[in-house]
Amino acid sequence: MRIDIVTLFPQTFSCLLDTSLLGRAIESGKLEVRLHDLRAHGLGKHRSVDDEPYGGGAGMVMRPEPIFDAVETLRSDAAHVVLLSPRGSLLNHTRVEEFAALSHLILICGRYEGVDERVAEHLADEELSIGDYVLAGGELAAMVVVETVSRLVPGVLGNAKSLDSESHTSGLLEYPQYTRPAEFRGHQVPEVLLSGHHGEVERWRREQSERVTRERRPELLE
Repeated sequence: MRIDIVTLFPQTFSCLLDTSLLGRAIESGKLEVRLHDLRAHGLGKHRSVDDEPYGGGAGMVMRPEPIFDAVETLRSDAAHVVLLSPRGSLLNHTRVEEFAALSHLILICGRYEGVDERVAEHLADEELSIGDYVLAGGELAAMVVVETVSRLVPGVLGNAKSLDSESHTSGLLEYPQYTRPAEFRGHQVPEVLLSGHHGEVERWRREQSERVTRERRPELLE
């Protein structure tokens, strides 16, 4: 899978892309992530990428020309272009699975007061938000997309079975997890997890997933 990220701040991604699972996946060739500095497509000798909004108002708006130029340089027949925006549809596990099935994803990171509407209307295939709040820019949102999608790319995780029981995979939140020691500061690991009875363990985990979901995210049960 190939992910292209168009951003004014490509240096912000280095820590994420050089470490842990992502770093190994990129190094091994299972995943390709390319960073593209939008300033390279800026206008004039100052490489301008923004201007004052028509109609007045606070802040600056990102111009369409640099973004169109950058994306059209990268776009393939298989590419799906996403504009990261607080007004976009909300990212969830189902959407992550759909992204992971793609071969080419292009992420556009907005900044300033916003992005010229013609980018959303005539360049991007969709607008996407990672939550009901506003960030200073789309870089953190792009990191979230890359992190969530990459875990579903075959071969990225050492043990793909670990995906089966995670929160949201089955529509429920994940059951509580425990490890050694069996007793810590007077708090015991549930006896069923020490019993060795796999059927009982699976039943307990299902019940706990339902309990946690009911208490914390009851809307998921609907």
